[in-house]
Amino acid sequence: MLVNGKWQKKWDPVQSKDAQGRFVRQSSAFRAAPSAARVMTAVDDVEALGLKLYVAYICPWATRTLIARSLLGLDHYIPISVVEPVLSDSGWQFGDFPGSTPVAEETITYIHQLYTTTDPAYSGRATVPVLWDAGAGAIMNNESADILRIFNHDLRPLHRSEIDLLPVAQASQIDQFNQGIYESLNNGVYKAGFASSQQAYEEAYTGVFATLDRLEQHFSEHQFAVGEQLTESDIRLFVTLVRFDPVYFSLFKTNRQCIGDYSALSAYLERLLQIDAFSQNTRIDHIKSGYYSIKALNPQGFVPAGPQLSWYRYLQDR
Repeated sequence: MLVNGKWQKKWDPVQSKDAQGRFVRQSSAFRAAPSAARVMTAVDDVEALGLKLYVAYICPWATRTLIARSLLGLDHYIPISVVEPVLSDSGWQFGDFPGSTPVAEETITYIHQLYTTTDPAYSGRATVPVLWDAGAGAIMNNESADILRIFNHDLRPLHRSEIDLLPVAQASQIDQFNQGIYESLNNGVYKAGFASSQQAYEEAYTGVFATLDRLEQHFSEHQFAVGEQLTESDIRLFVTLVRFDPVYFSLFKTNRQCIGDYSALSAYLERLLQIDAFSQNTRIDHIKSGYYSIKALNPQGFVPAGPQLSWYRYLQDR
């Protein structure tokens, strides 16, 4: 991590922990949005908009933004750079892993350089996604929840998509659904995997499966997370579900049962994977290579050959 703008130590998956050994996630530091004036003058002009998205396919938070970018037709306006799935001792870096952006195509080698360019005295972790403001030469936003809404709302004058990921009529329900899955499931799998005590692990494990049981009942009656259309809640849930069986079940020890054992959740996952924006931004090779490289959880670094999942057929070209 960075301390006063200097890289101090090797990357550590445990960001922080409380007195009971519970994993504590760092809050995002940069939370701005583009001005309306910039958006209105950037029609069909990528350089005028001046935004770039830095992502990792392994990362569920970054994948949220990639899916929204594709769903809303922002691929033309916002270029991306993809880091390698395996974190180096200096954190996220560019390289030659298939599907990653080569170092030769970038002006930086490590994501943490974006943070110190923005704030030379920055202290904290250097995470993805990063929405970069090329004109200012600084990070505009590094919070995926914000970036989803920037793409959906602030950049609507550009994409004019028929898709609305946050309809006003369902906004409170969407916020409620998001809150209902974040700590217990999206972050809950990490709280189980990176717990520093048996108590913390069992507490997180229980929360994960209580939420999955509740969601199984929900999707036995509903097609979408909220209402009758695709919303940001579906994106936020998808990125965890799609990583569960290949990674979280075994590596994070959330192993009571797989998503494949839930009929309604499995059907929901497959429905989403039939949408290009979801399948094209899901790289199982990055996901498995990245997570199983975490030495604290997998010292030998072996990447499992399995599991063979029915929904892999939607990713056959990836």
